[in-house]
Amino acid sequence: MIDFTPLASMPEGAICDLITPFHGDQLDEASFADLAEWQINSGISGLLVSGPTGEPWALTDEERTRLIRLAVAVAAGRVPVIAGTGTNCTEMTIARTAEAKTMGVNAAYVVMPYYSKPAQEGLFRHYEAIASKVDLPLIVGLAPHRTAIDLSPRTLERLATLPSVVGIADETGDITRLVAMPAALRQRFALYSGHDLTAMPFTLMGGRGVISAAANLVPRLTVALHQALATGNQQSAQSLQERLSPLFQALEREPSPAAVKYGLSLLRGMSDDVRLPLTPIVAETTAAIRMALAPVLCKPAPARRQIL
Repeated sequence: MIDFTPLASMPEGAICDLITPFHGDQLDEASFADLAEWQINSGISGLLVSGPTGEPWALTDEERTRLIRLAVAVAAGRVPVIAGTGTNCTEMTIARTAEAKTMGVNAAYVVMPYYSKPAQEGLFRHYEAIASKVDLPLIVGLAPHRTAIDLSPRTLERLATLPSVVGIADETGDITRLVAMPAALRQRFALYSGHDLTAMPFTLMGGRGVISAAANLVPRLTVALHQALATGNQQSAQSLQERLSPLFQALEREPSPAAVKYGLSLLRGMSDDVRLPLTPIVAETTAAIRMALAPVLCKPAPARRQIL
């Protein structure tokens, strides 16, 4: 198996968990490419395609493939592209991960199997099977609220024996989990917060950065926050955290990514369409997002990128 030199090859700071734009029921590739280019120009450290904010459950295999190819083409090596490939079926996850590798992604985000609720042994063997079949860095998506299963400390230790399991993305928002993790494991894995509101303390406790939904809306501010943390400028980081907290809180009022898409409709004129079973956000949430984005709504939106 290839030696991935895990930590050296993984991005630090803010990674954008890209939304998937739709126009009605059609994939809006032009808006997706435009959004990805904006993120890169804003200094984002990486792009996650078909991640938690990308409505992966609502995408066909063809649509997922188109998005990954497009993200790799837009990035053109400027930032890493990570593909969400995880399902609750091991063989399907292996196939999707292998396909993503052929398209030139830098890593795969593999959420823990959902609905089937495997035992810890099955959970380990799931990742072991993927690692044995595909030579690609893997980030474990830890999201018990989505999958109904958690990762035990012993299973985390076992995952550390798999060279290609290079990262953990923790969506729980529970900082005590990171604090309780043995120092050897904190050094072994690239640890990312998957929760914008608590990403700052997570990073201060040793995290590598954030896989951010909010970065879709405020990439420059999200990048600035994590650059301040990386350079030890806690005063600046705290100021940015306070500025962004109303937005982080507003986005948590309803299931992602409907609220993010509404924000993008205000900022960049993109459609806020989501696919069932998600539905548009309610009036109270639109008001909270408008208020949180008020400081940037008065600025003209950047010119849209032309897709040839």
